[in-house]
Amino acid sequence: MTVFSRMGEAQIHIAQSLDRMLQDKGFAELTSYISVDRPTEEGHGDLTSNVALKVARITKIAPKALAAELAGNWPDDGIVEHVEAAGAGFLNFTLHTRWLAEVINYVRVNRERYGVSDVGHSARVLIEFVSANPVGPMMIVNGRAAAVGDSLARIMNKAGYVAHREFYVNDGGNQVLTLGHALWLRLREMAGEEVESTWPENVYPGAYVKDVAEQWRRDHPELPLEQLDEQSWELLGDWGAKVFQKQHETVLRQFGVEFDRWFHEKELREAHAPEAVIERLDRLGYIMNSEGARWFLSEQFGDDKNRVMVKSDGTMTYFVPDAAYHADKFDRGYQYVIDLLGPDHHGYVGRMRAVVEALGYPADRLEILIIGLVRLLNGTELVRMSKRKGSFVPLEDLIAEAGVDQARYFFLERAPETPMDFDLDLAKLHDAKNPVYYIQYAGARIHGILRQWQDNPDGTVPVDLSLLIMPLERSLMVLLSRFPDVIARAALDRAPQFVPRYLTDLAAAFHGFYREHRILDEEPGLRQARLALIEAVLIVLTTGLDLLGISLPERM
Repeated sequence: MTVFSRMGEAQIHIAQSLDRMLQDKGFAELTSYISVDRPTEEGHGDLTSNVALKVARITKIAPKALAAELAGNWPDDGIVEHVEAAGAGFLNFTLHTRWLAEVINYVRVNRERYGVSDVGHSARVLIEFVSANPVGPMMIVNGRAAAVGDSLARIMNKAGYVAHREFYVNDGGNQVLTLGHALWLRLREMAGEEVESTWPENVYPGAYVKDVAEQWRRDHPELPLEQLDEQSWELLGDWGAKVFQKQHETVLRQFGVEFDRWFHEKELREAHAPEAVIERLDRLGYIMNSEGARWFLSEQFGDDKNRVMVKSDGTMTYFVPDAAYHADKFDRGYQYVIDLLGPDHHGYVGRMRAVVEALGYPADRLEILIIGLVRLLNGTELVRMSKRKGSFVPLEDLIAEAGVDQARYFFLERAPETPMDFDLDLAKLHDAKNPVYYIQYAGARIHGILRQWQDNPDGTVPVDLSLLIMPLERSLMVLLSRFPDVIARAALDRAPQFVPRYLTDLAAAFHGFYREHRILDEEPGLRQARLALIEAVLIVLTTGLDLLGISLPERM
């Protein structure tokens, strides 16, 4: 792993030192047992290791005794200031403050590169997300998928992957024909017919369909409504799907999300890719004919049951174009394929992994993240959402009400699969209770301090980081040192929620420091050192928020 991280550098150094010390005691080949981690609780040093516990059966030395011996013989290496043997056999390491302080200069000199690593080894990744059916407006849960997918791509690119964003437009199935049916009914209604009492159960009745029908009338004045019959459903559906796709593109762009490609299901169907994938599976021996239908033998690949691909009436199930689409993804040379799916797609995971493996692609290179449900709270009132009834809250309304930054942060602060309540009242607060405001205000405060200093600069006073010895200064250095590791771990674990958690901790540490120390009132040497420290904090806050697609205002 190539990643500049002062904390990571210390972890490697400590692990190597432990290995040498154990070898000096006659214990070789214990490297795999050595781990150096961040402590889970405050007061246990900057880093900790449980190696004495893990090797006890091999060394035949009591863990507490081995930990005490290792701590007592730790060399003066200029990196570790203090080693404590604690508990049942843990080693807690406190790093030299002066050594940690060098991170400040590195961040300031490498402001665009800090946090960059090559943990992804330039692997090509396709992240497919949102992929809302083009039969209605973008909903709130689509917004959560958009925030997660876009931020994950940003984080993975920072960590050395080559990640692309893709939206799969389901414009080749029955839902588009159903949309055309709905538009046709609304157009008949505009012509004076009564349609509500006979409205088919499976046809979208939402008010948004009326809006699109009215747009059709404006755009097609040359086509009298009475000329539209049931044969017009496909025409109307295709046109309506394009209208909704343009709406999707607009609101997602407003939300800070741009896709590298909008991939249309129609492209697959026109290329006969679904038929080709069935033939391919058949040649491999994974298709069974039974009861007039054609079945994929997905049980052979861990699925809970075999899956119908062609029904007895000769029509293909929606699973077939999905299988063809995934084959296309891998055939384009992507080494990792990541799908972000809605909360109603848990049953989809097994069958898709099965077909990927059956087609000869590495099954573990298909990763599926389920995006949890979102409930919108307005005060204490739950806002009901139902796409079929049309009583849902569009994403664009949430953006208008809460703001892009707030919506993205709230969607990203929890693990993607966790159901969440979106507190609209909290999102609109302009105080420390709102976590977005809290982080942004830290950046705005730093901008303000730097502006004041630029009005009265200290001239040639050098930056002496050895003057930074206070506990709150040290806390900021430790957090700055951890940033590259947070990015690398978020990319490797596909866990963008690590970034907002980190930024909250960094903002809290800065606000605490700001309350205790009047930076511009200090003597010039200490003032310069503290200005360098907060400048590094600002750089990391800006970079971290950018990875989330969130702005950092200079004034608030």
